[in-house]
This record gives sequence, structure tokens and C-alpha cells, in this order.
Amino acid sequence: MIIINSSYPNQKPDNRNTDLVNELIRFPELLVIGPNGESLGQMSRYTALQTADRYGLDLLCVAPGARIPVCKILDYGKYRFENQKKIKEAKKNQHIVEIKEVQLTPQIGAHDLDTKVRAAIGWLQEGNKVKVGVRFRGRQLSHIEVGEEVMTKFIALVEEFATVEKKPLLDGKWLNAVLASKVKK
Repeated sequence: MIIINSSYPNQKPDNRNTDLVNELIRFPELLVIGPNGESLGQMSRYTALQTADRYGLDLLCVAPGARIPVCKILDYGKYRFENQKKIKEAKKNQHIVEIKEVQLTPQIGAHDLDTKVRAAIGWLQEGNKVKVGVRFRGRQLSHIEVGEEVMTKFIALVEEFATVEKKPLLDGKWLNAVLASKVKK
């Protein structure tokens, strides 16, 4: 039987462990499931702990919110190992999508635009999203169509690698759009 106690010299304290196991179960009446999945019926906490001890296994509360809490007799060490393995496998298979930002101006030069397009294509090929912003200063706000042309040209240059997730929208002095990658990592 495993008793979770931080006084063991080689055991590291785990603040995330919130499982109700063995002595941590404080419900007076429990519905107990045996090690092979068969229902052992409703019994007191003390009787359930003795039954688990007879099997040489642990008592784990799997449904503490039920009207009568449900507990299962199992090997808790093996149960935790399997759960940690599942979590590790899920983390390995996930890809966190970052949002990278490109800032343009209405009077951007052709070579500067090409440089920003190359950077954006690199980020899109990695599977990230790109937020494109055209900043207007002073009198440039009276000619928003110039900034819209720059935004349209930028989107046309990267359309092979991206789809427009959020269409260009004027927000104060900024014309913003969000591009999502077509590449799936």
C-alpha cells in the first residue's frame, strides 16, 4: 500500500497532486469498485480501506462529487505513471502558435517591403500567425487608401503561405490584419 507523505527522504513534494488516495479519503460512505472493474457495493470508509489492503492495492476516489463518492481499488503508483505518460505524450504532440508582428508604413520602399515579406513567410512556414500593421502618422490619416494598397500588396505577396484570418481593419492610427499559416505543423 502506498501512503503519500512528504516525509519520505527521496520523495519530492508535488503541489499539483490533488488525488484523494487511501487515508486522504474522508467520506464516511463509499461506493467501491474492485481491481477487475466489478462493483463491490457500498461500504464504510474503514471497510473500503481494509478491502484495498487485502488486495495489496490502494483506494482512489475517482468521483468525489457523486451523491455517494465512488472509489476504485488499484495500484496508485502505476495509475500516476500512466497519467504522467499521457500528459507527456500530449505535450510532445502539441505546437504552440505564436503571433509575430510586422509593422509597415504607407510610404514603405519596395526593398523594405520585400524584406518584411520574407520574414513573414519564414514565420508562416514555421506555423505561426502574423499580425500585419500599417501605422499612419499625422496627415497620412487623410489618405488611408495608400495604406490599404500597401496592406493589399503585402497580403498578395504572402497569399501562397497564408490565409487572411482577420481582414484589414482601421483601429485608431493603425490598419491591422491577421494572417494564419496554411502550413500545419
